[in-house]
Amino acid sequence: MTLSIGDKIPEVNLMVGTDEGPKPVTTGELFGGKKVVLFALPGAFTPTCSARHLPGFVDQIDAFKAKGVDEVVCLSVNDAFVMNAWGQDQNAGGKVTMVGDGNGDFTKAAGLEMDGSGFGMGLRSQRYALYADDGVVKALNVEPGPGLEVSSAEAMLAAI
Repeated sequence: MTLSIGDKIPEVNLMVGTDEGPKPVTTGELFGGKKVVLFALPGAFTPTCSARHLPGFVDQIDAFKAKGVDEVVCLSVNDAFVMNAWGQDQNAGGKVTMVGDGNGDFTKAAGLEMDGSGFGMGLRSQRYALYADDGVVKALNVEPGPGLEVSSAEAMLAAI
């Protein structure tokens, strides 16, 4: 079943990359009592993700805060080490929380996985963005195919 508007965010364990190493975090901790924008993408350091998707959210962080968003989260089926390195490379520190869904637990629980094995990537996340208030999905924009339109920072700002 694919996550839908009105659904509660699935409760799973994830990892956040820090300078001290990976730190476990639950979705309850990430979303509970907060207004959160989460955007997910197929992979760290991949072309569209690095050139447009993550940078858009980094650049627009003040606009999200002005709309009452407490936290912006980037999620990928990568490990926390990779997500931390990518966040440093993209100057996301203090702006976007980089979260590793290394086993794809959240991605599978949300029903938003894709098979990237044709590209040598295995199970990955579809490209999407959601807005949740206290763990309840209020907006969900899943890209219908390749490209970055409905899950961009600009599209999410318009959806909030």
